Amino acid sequence: MCGIVGYIGKKEVKDILVDGLRELEYRGYDSAGIAVLQDDEIKSYKAVGKLKNLEDKTKDFASDGLAMGIGHTRWATHGKPTELNAHPHLGEFSYVVHNGIIENYQELKSSLQKDGVKFLSQTDTEVIVHLFEKNYKELNDPMSAFEKTIDTLHGAYAVLLITKVDPEKIYFAKHGSPMIVGNDDKGDIHFGSSDAALIGKATEVIYLDDGDYGYTSQEGISIFFDKEKKALNKRALTGDKISAQKGGFRFFMEKEIYEQGEVLSDTIIGRVLDEKINFEELHESFFDGIDEIKICACGTSYNSGLACAYLFERQAKIKTVVEIASEFRYKEPLMTKNTLFVVISQSGETADTLEALKMAKRAGLKTLAICNVDNSSIVRLADHTILARAGIEKGVASTKAFATQVMAMWMLSIYVAQIKNTMSKDEIKSELNAMRHIPNAVIVSDKLHEKIKRLSKRYLHGHGFFFIGRDMFFPLALEGALKLKEISYLHAEGYPAGEMKHGPIALADSELFTIALMPKTLHYDKVKSNVEELSARDSTILAISPLEFELADDFIKTTHCEHPMSEFFEMMVITQLLALEVSVRLGNDVDMPRNLAKSVTVE
Repeated sequence: MCGIVGYIGKKEVKDILVDGLRELEYRGYDSAGIAVLQDDEIKSYKAVGKLKNLEDKTKDFASDGLAMGIGHTRWATHGKPTELNAHPHLGEFSYVVHNGIIENYQELKSSLQKDGVKFLSQTDTEVIVHLFEKNYKELNDPMSAFEKTIDTLHGAYAVLLITKVDPEKIYFAKHGSPMIVGNDDKGDIHFGSSDAALIGKATEVIYLDDGDYGYTSQEGISIFFDKEKKALNKRALTGDKISAQKGGFRFFMEKEIYEQGEVLSDTIIGRVLDEKINFEELHESFFDGIDEIKICACGTSYNSGLACAYLFERQAKIKTVVEIASEFRYKEPLMTKNTLFVVISQSGETADTLEALKMAKRAGLKTLAICNVDNSSIVRLADHTILARAGIEKGVASTKAFATQVMAMWMLSIYVAQIKNTMSKDEIKSELNAMRHIPNAVIVSDKLHEKIKRLSKRYLHGHGFFFIGRDMFFPLALEGALKLKEISYLHAEGYPAGEMKHGPIALADSELFTIALMPKTLHYDKVKSNVEELSARDSTILAISPLEFELADDFIKTTHCEHPMSEFFEMMVITQLLALEVSVRLGNDVDMPRNLAKSVTVE
């Protein structure tokens, strides 16, 4: 959520900023704004809604020669989505943009108000610019004022600040929220809260660490930590912007569903060998003394962890517990040194998951991250990381990241089984063979997609959906329901099929839609019996299975049924496409559903 960009150079500043913000749209936002400083004058523009509204407001503005600017896409946390609450926020002579949460903002705001400061917004961010200006009036030095301001803030933040009293610099600070600074081959300076905003602009970048702050100018980049200047650790920035475009698909989400075969191939390459799993990122000694795994995640990543807990216990014979990160943080959890703490995050910036990881680190546990974004906060903090290799995922509702997370953990379960000798060589080879066939199981045929398009028109009403499954297919039911409600705004629940008779079956009637995951390879007869119970109560049944089910009102036949995971991945694609097509028929914004954000960097 929330995107930050910044620029110093001679190119048209507005275009650089707006283009950068457009690359961050996938993070989710409800307002946007920019501020440009040139010739000791700051021009600021803000708009609610899509970037098109900001572009309309700035159509008559252009910079000329050397100038600097900052920009932001906001997802409302403090205060409603209004122009006054949109960033950048202004003081008397300065502007600021900020990602994160200032936890002590009420205290700071009250103190500033007593000094006569008038606040225009309801946000926590506005205290930063007023605090900076107060400190500047006391110290008469912008760098000292900025340093004092940052020292006063509690919480998570990535900050960019421009000011008329130092019109050649952009001041920056990072603590708990991502921030990247880089330059191009002409020396122009670029900022972004994600690589996506810098691809095609900066040639080398610095991924700022927590506690870093400083300033940039035409002369270069200066970074400080604890008042000591740091050496610049620059890295080449590579990337292909075309890969982040829709490529002929209607939506990024649709494109990303179709990409799953390719990215799953990327996930297994070099890791699935002829007779074993190999992770260059790990050493077998890392698992010495480990006899329990605790998985911690949020949302879709939580569902992937829940699914793979079955694999860790079934294959690696290791006790596995899955926790929702936002609950784990506050339950005073027991953490013992024999536990491997695994966190899962698409963005690597998920606030609750990051804080849970910090708790595990403080408790002295070994930590492992399953993540899609290299150099993200979670990746940098964990002892080791297995990168999911899903590539840029722009659809807010995750698809290919979920697929690669599940694949990465399936491989990890076999890797642990190898170490602990809980599976025979033949059993391991069978799993490896199944893994190699998964990219084919997620290929979307025209026939399948067309069938789901036709079916979707029958599922636009009713009082709710139950996605049901057993074993690993229960977490897949949770994920299928989550995808549907995220983008269609229809009520949906995932449920263990065997639990329906313990209460939820009371809801069954013709207006209750049941999406039944009925794999041939796992508990088919049990699931079939549960679905028959719902059918007898007149629930409308959509069965997804390789075996014909005569009581189904609608039926989608699957073909990959040699291994439970083949069925898992094929059914995953079907539930994703169903959510997509229902949402399309309802006229919703599939890629940027209301109230949601791609990277949730606040609690």
